[in-house]
Amino acid sequence: MSQNQAAEQTILGTPAASPAGYYSWTLFEWARNPYVILVTIYLFAPYFSTTVVGDPVKGQSLLGYTNSISGALIALLAPFLGAIADKNGRRKPWIAVFVTLMVPSVFLLWYSVPGGGIGIYPVLGLIVIIAVVFEFSAVFHNAMLPSVAPRNRLGFLSGLAIGLGNVGGLLLMIFVLYAFALPGQLDWPFIPETTFFGIDQAANEHNRIVGPLTAVWLMLFSLPLFMFTPDGISSGAGIGESIHQGLKEVWYTIRRVRHYANVALYLIARMIFNDGMVGVLIFGGVYAAGVFHWDTITMLIFGIVTSFSAAIGALLGGWFDDRFGSKAAVLLAVGGTALLLTVGVSIEWDSMLFVIPLNPDYQLWELVYFNTPAEFLYFANTQFFAMFITVGFASARSMMARISPPDMVTQFFGLYALSGTATAFLAPLLVGVFTDAFNSQRAGYASLIILLTLGFVLMIFVREEQAERAS
Repeated sequence: MSQNQAAEQTILGTPAASPAGYYSWTLFEWARNPYVILVTIYLFAPYFSTTVVGDPVKGQSLLGYTNSISGALIALLAPFLGAIADKNGRRKPWIAVFVTLMVPSVFLLWYSVPGGGIGIYPVLGLIVIIAVVFEFSAVFHNAMLPSVAPRNRLGFLSGLAIGLGNVGGLLLMIFVLYAFALPGQLDWPFIPETTFFGIDQAANEHNRIVGPLTAVWLMLFSLPLFMFTPDGISSGAGIGESIHQGLKEVWYTIRRVRHYANVALYLIARMIFNDGMVGVLIFGGVYAAGVFHWDTITMLIFGIVTSFSAAIGALLGGWFDDRFGSKAAVLLAVGGTALLLTVGVSIEWDSMLFVIPLNPDYQLWELVYFNTPAEFLYFANTQFFAMFITVGFASARSMMARISPPDMVTQFFGLYALSGTATAFLAPLLVGVFTDAFNSQRAGYASLIILLTLGFVLMIFVREEQAERAS
């Protein structure tokens, strides 16, 4: 086989998709991930915690417990859905169902209003629904990667997808900043005098608009995946038969766990370090808003620059993955994240690394954004954070693709989702408990270092080799 022919083969030994097919696969992250960036990290979650709940500590705790509930639901159902899809052979119809459920649920976040609207607990219920269907869509989207990506571009395409997701979020944040947050706040010639579409800043509409905005974005940019990316071939089995066979397949896999010991160790390691990394994403913006009292404009600038850094990290990580292997990339990402989180939680208004003094009254520049030493150092530290975390997410996915049995890919990506959904209840629960116990956002956020360190140690013992189906 020539080098060119090998490049057009997937790791499953099948023909790769056309460039339109695999680039459309990456665009689904462009469609989905702005929700995470605008809603979960930088705008809606901090707004909900500090303004709707009205108490950053209580808000962080509520979000922790809410994400733990959604994580438990995902953990129970994702492996079975993956096995069912393997038996049915199709993935895009499932993704279509999850997108259809997610779009209106995200849109309804518009009605999260302090002291009114649909109320705190209905919003938390929406967050549970969105988190569950978001992760289910990821199971089936991830499972398409081994069958569409050329073997020698697997890491690149996984990283590109994560990078595009961050760029999509970056562009939306720039639009929100320009159209809704800055008008009336800064007297600059290129800033509109009034907000677009009559958005009322006094009613917090510039924060709430991210729900409808990301919902429409998801609906529009999901279309290329359905139009151009090839799907698996239907097995002809009906949904009832697929469910029956899928449940049997999961039970069979569990009984043969010793045969898949290396994959099982990877999933345990990934479960733990991913707990820490997703916890950083969920609570990084909430922590910054609570500790430094950053307003919407500051959070938007913070998110824009950080998303750009994350996109750069994803592309560099994809190159590193294809050059040095997925395991090396994961270890680099997890170790770097643990180190940077340690630095981040050590930064206070008057000190860093717990002993180095900072002058909280010193102004670095005239602009009010990140102009104290503590704020600037936290901002700068987060840029490296973003790079390492996106490398971790992209390379963890390509690692799973490289070690899964070829004819059990979706089931194993269901197990991969299971390993990631401990993230959605263990890490947030840990943050919630530590925050409550110490009455401190810092203590809650710092608890994630434990998970990152343990996951790193376990990852050292994982081998990067493809498993075969147990006989």
